[in-house]
Amino acid sequence: MGLRYELLGCALGGHVLVGTDAKAIRPSDELVVRDAGYGLRWHRCLRCDGWLPKPVPDHPGELYPPKLTDEHVPPRGRMLRDRYVLRLIALDRLFHTVVLGSLAFVVVMFIRHREGLNKTFVQILDAVQGDLSGRFGIGLVHRIQDLFTVAPTRLWLLAAALTGYALLEGVEAVGLWLAKRWAEYLTFVATAVLLIPEINELVIRVTVFKVTAFVINLAVVVYLLWAKRLFGVRGGGRAEDDERRANCGVSALRSSHPFPSTQTAPSASAG
Repeated sequence: MGLRYELLGCALGGHVLVGTDAKAIRPSDELVVRDAGYGLRWHRCLRCDGWLPKPVPDHPGELYPPKLTDEHVPPRGRMLRDRYVLRLIALDRLFHTVVLGSLAFVVVMFIRHREGLNKTFVQILDAVQGDLSGRFGIGLVHRIQDLFTVAPTRLWLLAAALTGYALLEGVEAVGLWLAKRWAEYLTFVATAVLLIPEINELVIRVTVFKVTAFVINLAVVVYLLWAKRLFGVRGGGRAEDDERRANCGVSALRSSHPFPSTQTAPSASAG
């Protein structure tokens, strides 16, 4: 038996019940609410299909449970799994946004205070020059010195590129968190393009960080292309919509209803 994402959702956000404050229930409400006797009612969780006993309210807030619509039913099954995966990718993109935005800020601050930083660096270098030895120490000094000789125009272009990339990742994060179809396409294209320089970097030198980043981005591309049916794969958006209609909303509740209308809900003494 595989992982039921509905159970995970209920564990994190609680069960989704309707009609808990209704004065009376009707035969048409038996899909989600049933009389258990002894002053109790069985309420069906609209996400995980679990039946929970609740006392009949002493001070009801409504006459009957609300008429059940698709808006009442949270995502279930594969749609819920996809939402969790998309939000996990969104968090990854949000992390990228924070890192890239911070780097852009650092570059701008470096440009604005480069002259003062250069003087400070020279003073520090004079103080510790005798302690520098080996190719690593000398090479590090040369790299830092090169930063102070880069043309301001190139640094501003770098800051602009980092800022633009951070904004792109931020847009992806928001769109994926809200499960927008356009965000899936945007993320796929942006990530697929990023794989090209990552492959070049791996050819030059293999590191754990580079391999990890490449594997994550490759997994994102494959998942979006296959599971989300982008660019017509596996039926495309039409198949995605058909599956959503079949597995979401009231129709999903009816298809997975464990107690036909001719039967009764579990007894109040059930475990």
